[in-house]
Amino acid sequence: QPPFEAEFSEILLCKNELNETLNNLSHWSKDEHVEKNMVMQLDSVFIRKDPYGVVLIIAPWNYPIHLVLVPLIGAIAAGNCVVVKPSEMTKNSQRLVAEVLPSYLDKLAVVPAGVPETTRLLENKFDYIFFTGTWDGVTLPISAQGKAHCVGNPVSGSSRGVEMQKKLLPALREAITEFYGSDPQESPDFGRIVGEKRFYHMQRLLHSGHVEIGGETDEYDCYIAPSVLVDVLPSDPIMQEEIFGPILPIVHVANVDEAIEFINSRERPLVVYAFSSNDKVVNQVLERTSSGGFCGNDTLMHVTLTSLPFGGIGNSGLGTYHGKFTFDTFTHRRRCVHRSMGREALNALRYPPYNQQKLGIVRATSEVKRKGACTLL
Repeated sequence: QPPFEAEFSEILLCKNELNETLNNLSHWSKDEHVEKNMVMQLDSVFIRKDPYGVVLIIAPWNYPIHLVLVPLIGAIAAGNCVVVKPSEMTKNSQRLVAEVLPSYLDKLAVVPAGVPETTRLLENKFDYIFFTGTWDGVTLPISAQGKAHCVGNPVSGSSRGVEMQKKLLPALREAITEFYGSDPQESPDFGRIVGEKRFYHMQRLLHSGHVEIGGETDEYDCYIAPSVLVDVLPSDPIMQEEIFGPILPIVHVANVDEAIEFINSRERPLVVYAFSSNDKVVNQVLERTSSGGFCGNDTLMHVTLTSLPFGGIGNSGLGTYHGKFTFDTFTHRRRCVHRSMGREALNALRYPPYNQQKLGIVRATSEVKRKGACTLL
């Protein structure tokens, strides 16, 4: 990653997460007192925020610092012991995590491991596993696809364009030149693919559809040019997986209704981006699609706020995190009721022998009443 992107998408997000947690932890961790019915008015009823115990965090390579530290902050704040498994694909970041974190956190183990070692690691008992990535076809907390920002390293970058090509292509070509010059390979602001294996995979994906923009590659530099594919079919390989690279396939549609129909015909994505000068169009996409997140007329910015939960839905992810949502993810909400032994006589209504009078009193004091009228359409 270029330094700007690393600062913005890795370091700054981790600092924000840490400061948000330090500023609010005393409030987040307090017992949460809840509404009581008539029967329990004299009881202490609350939610206790307990740690799960021993937590395993398995991080991917696309954001090798952010996706280790952000969940780690919440897990430690919630009182857990943590084992971290960084990605073996980003060796320098893995080494940094393994060397630096144990110097500051005594209840932390970093396990540099590949697939065989991770398989053995999972034979141990963990109380909670936070996994980022795709595993045996099931995407656990998050998964995503690629674009030019953080080349090959996106959490929620644009992965597929659904638009009228004649309007979009000239704008994309102009933007690429404006960002990276006439030769993006020479630009200090354009990143590289993480390794040879991913590079060759990206190369194969370029054979989907027709390369309209870019397409140049350099295996010695792990370079894939910012590329736009047109005439892409839904059955093409690039449409079946996370891209993790600077390749944007475009599916040509006639109008917004057809675009929405296409989105809804596939698994629900991590994020939907809708661009239009007409707010009604953006809202239409928001209302008629389902995704982990949504961003109108921008990309990625929904990830930067600790006040928004980040995560997928269905195949794109289970669970959310960021800010208080990270703390909640690693917290067991223990349901607690504390009654006084001196009020045991009040419990006689619940004990046999039963009768209609007892049932009536229990119902009257325990039932949740509906407020207002209900209209059936």
